[in-house]
Amino acid sequence: MLLEHPPVYTRGRRSTLKGTADRPARDGELPLGEDFYRSHGIEIVPTDRGGRVTYHGPGQLVGYPIMRASDVGVHLRTMEAAIVAALADYGIEARSRWEEGIDYTGVWVQDRKIASIGVHLSRGVSTHGFAVNVTNDLEPFSWIVPCGLEGVAMTSLEHELGHEPEGGIDTFAELMAQRFCEAHDREPALAYSLWHR
Repeated sequence: MLLEHPPVYTRGRRSTLKGTADRPARDGELPLGEDFYRSHGIEIVPTDRGGRVTYHGPGQLVGYPIMRASDVGVHLRTMEAAIVAALADYGIEARSRWEEGIDYTGVWVQDRKIASIGVHLSRGVSTHGFAVNVTNDLEPFSWIVPCGLEGVAMTSLEHELGHEPEGGIDTFAELMAQRFCEAHDREPALAYSLWHR
């Protein structure tokens, strides 16, 4: 599934105490307090995915590949490679930084983070997935500690290009679907439309 979310902060398992999604362990990741975020129309939702707190909003492509994954590390690296390939089609040189530690999972343009990844694996099936900043507002990232990384600079496809990508998020979603399928040695079989909520 490829979609855009309304403004929301999601908290992964690494942002909670002992794996309980309703008891935050790292309040410093949401330093301005829940009332501030809600006053800006941003909900806070605990999830069972890996990782820490991140932001989702309009203009960001969120992908939920629900699929078999026998090796979570390979699954994460394959998602990163697909995102890197899609960005390369726009002339953006991006990379994975997974060797630097679990907090660096995702896709980066130099030292700026353009895509986040968080998954949940149960009985060999992966849920949750990736979020690529395409044309979304980056300011809500500055109000949190994104992915638990103090001082991380977030970026987007639009920011890196200096203009909105041709065709906007819909064209990027189509390309992302193609690159994801290629990374898994598959062919896209069905037409799809980007879900707008």
